[in-house]
Amino acid sequence: MDYPNDQAPGAPVRSGIPEHGRIPKYYAVKARIAALLEELGEGGVIPPERDLAERYDVARETVRQAVRDLVLEGRLRRRGRGTVVAGPKLAQPLSLASYTEGVRRQGRTPGRTLVTLDRFPCPDPLAAETGLSRGEPVWHLERVLLADDERVGLESTYVAVARVPRLDADFDPDSSFYGYLAAQGISFGDADERIETVLATPREALLIGTPPALPMLLIHRISRDTGGRPLERVRSLYRGDRFSFTTHLQG
Repeated sequence: MDYPNDQAPGAPVRSGIPEHGRIPKYYAVKARIAALLEELGEGGVIPPERDLAERYDVARETVRQAVRDLVLEGRLRRRGRGTVVAGPKLAQPLSLASYTEGVRRQGRTPGRTLVTLDRFPCPDPLAAETGLSRGEPVWHLERVLLADDERVGLESTYVAVARVPRLDADFDPDSSFYGYLAAQGISFGDADERIETVLATPREALLIGTPPALPMLLIHRISRDTGGRPLERVRSLYRGDRFSFTTHLQG
């Protein structure tokens, strides 16, 4: 049997081909552009839509849809007026390691930009999630996450003021919060996490610098210290085109 675009069974593109074998024209063009990306390499500029349309004998809108899909998947990136081949996604481990450690392990430079650091009485929903007391003072730390100065996510951390009373005075917002906790003699014990796919709100998209239609990976984490006491509640939003998550499972 012949397979479209020389793709053997089991190849990634095969998952998009219906059993009847008829595939949308844009998808066939997408597979051909994907093969072109391997030739160009990271940072390579793909030809303009008009040239691609002539090369593959299709309408420019067909090429536009194929390129749009590859951008959303993180295989292409917009740069100025052109479109370039993107590098590999950041593979972040699902563990009690910090964002800083995960990014550095991949040879990238982590960073953060402070959005807000304020304190307020713990509301009922947060108290129910974390086990904190309703009305007790909590910090809210919100930061844009960076990798090599590229905005890749947004992180909101909630922690009781009683645990880190001098957070607003002693903490460097560009540094690792987990490193700061360790310096205060606070150790992580365990955590519960939930991952889902979402679209960013207009505010979040503006802070991260992405279009609102770009899929995001949202991680909710409730952490406790070694004594089982509530430590932090984190909401981390990562660009779906720049991140993947890994974990090790053992039976």
